[in-house]
Amino acid sequence: MVKNLFISVIPQEENGGSAEFQVVSFTNKIRRLTSHLELHRKDYLSQRGLRKILGKRQRLLAYLSKKNRVRYKELISQLNIREPKTR
Repeated sequence: MVKNLFISVIPQEENGGSAEFQVVSFTNKIRRLTSHLELHRKDYLSQRGLRKILGKRQRLLAYLSKKNRVRYKELISQLNIREPKTR
C-alpha cells in the first residue's frame, strides 16, 4: 500500500533502473524495516539489513546529487529525507 504512494511521485515512463526509482524503493524498505524493528528490537539480522540498505541509498543519493542537483533536491523534498551531513 505504501509503495503505490511513493511510486506515483516518479513519472511512469522511467524504468525501474533509474536512480530515483531505486531511492524510492529503498526508502519504502527502510520505512518497513524501521516499523518492524520498533516491535522486534533484538532482530539483529534485520538491523544489519537496514544498515546495508541505508548505505546503498546514501551512495545513490550522493551519485544523484553530483549528476543532477535539481532532481536530487526534488526527490529529497518529496520523500521527506534529511540531507546527509557533509564532511
